[in-house]
Amino acid sequence: MADITMRELRNQGGKVVDRVVAGERFTITRAGKAVAELRPVSPGPLSAEALLQRWRALPLVNPADLRADIDAIVDQAL
Repeated sequence: MADITMRELRNQGGKVVDRVVAGERFTITRAGKAVAELRPVSPGPLSAEALLQRWRALPLVNPADLRADIDAIVDQAL
């Protein structure tokens, strides 16, 4: 997260907002002290239809293969 002064925000507000839209986050400082954060707004909740579309696109999982993969990675002595 980059720091930006109040003056920079005032003078280059449009450019700063463009960078935020692109996903960048800023800490706003005044007299060298952090006073606020500027970050992209998180997207709203997905609709039921969108969630169902994502769910349908998930690959099928074989539970036995998944368990075998996990067992191969995790130390069973734990």
